[in-house]
Amino acid sequence: MSLSVAFRVDATSLIGTGHFMRCLTLADALRQRGARIRFVSRGLPDYLQAMLAARDIGLASLNQAFTTDLPNDLAHSNWLATTQEQDASESTELLEDLKWDWLVVDHYAIDKRWESAMRRIAQKILVIDDLADRQHDCDVLLDQNYYQNMHTRYEGKVPPYSRLLLGPCYALLREEFRELHTQVKPRTGGVKRILLFFGGVDAGNYTSVAINALSGLHIKGVEVDVVMGAQHPHGAHIKQACATQGYACHEQTPHMAELMAAADFAIGAGGSATWERCCLGLPTLCICTAANQRQQLADAAEAGLLYSLSGEDNLLDRFMRQARCLMENPPLLRLTSKTAMDLVDGSGATRVCKVMGRGDIEFRRATEAD
Repeated sequence: MSLSVAFRVDATSLIGTGHFMRCLTLADALRQRGARIRFVSRGLPDYLQAMLAARDIGLASLNQAFTTDLPNDLAHSNWLATTQEQDASESTELLEDLKWDWLVVDHYAIDKRWESAMRRIAQKILVIDDLADRQHDCDVLLDQNYYQNMHTRYEGKVPPYSRLLLGPCYALLREEFRELHTQVKPRTGGVKRILLFFGGVDAGNYTSVAINALSGLHIKGVEVDVVMGAQHPHGAHIKQACATQGYACHEQTPHMAELMAAADFAIGAGGSATWERCCLGLPTLCICTAANQRQQLADAAEAGLLYSLSGEDNLLDRFMRQARCLMENPPLLRLTSKTAMDLVDGSGATRVCKVMGRGDIEFRRATEAD
């Protein structure tokens, strides 16, 4: 019997695209196993809507009637652009035509109040969270990040019957990452190719800072790939800087996994891309671009999975000094590469599908060969 799964997730210049992309990864894995999928989102950018349409995934769009008097009881309440009560009411209207087996929620502005209100249309609820800063009413909670205290972070925040899926072994990575994980090796030798990527939005324009840092090092014989999202606010400037320096510029590329596998060293942001790089053994100098990444990066650095650059003061200078030190220490990069690959194998989406009742069975159209 076909599984029906709804996703409640948003992507804006404030929220970024990481929440949407990891939900899309899980949706793809579920679709391959015969599930029926529908996304519920507010103000989803056209290029992300196109990704859903290309996969024949349904999209139910919430209206754009923003509430002027927004609540502030959660750290990210403003991300919802309305009240949880209103959002739950609108979402219910868009989903009540079906009885959903699962409702997947990936939104920092939603807590148990919204989730409890959706119980009448969803048999089970899976919450994707990173913050552990609010109460949830869910059957399964997924936090794919590495924390030293990850097994106690959600104590008292979920029902006693809720199943916890914790750590990067559950990281929602696209299938190409799992495939390449078996092909690439831990990095050895010197750095010959560098990858710069700071997420789909990069509102702080860290990409430009990293380009300036690398160009200031005057490194010879090293290729540089710069990746930016289609909505980058400084896209034209970045393209010009890449052309000046002879760097390859990739806009909204579908080949991120291949670029990571080909690189020897990366400079980038925290978030979901952290586990993509770890899966492919790519040593990375990470910068915290959002408050919710701070603990994630600190704990991951402590575990030897990456190198973390914290703070904002003298950012360009610190980029240059730390990047040079790391690139001049191949044994350290090799150790980090191996440690990361040992922890993240790229099969997280498969594990989550199994918990949701869709294991390794995949559906496809019959052919004459069958």
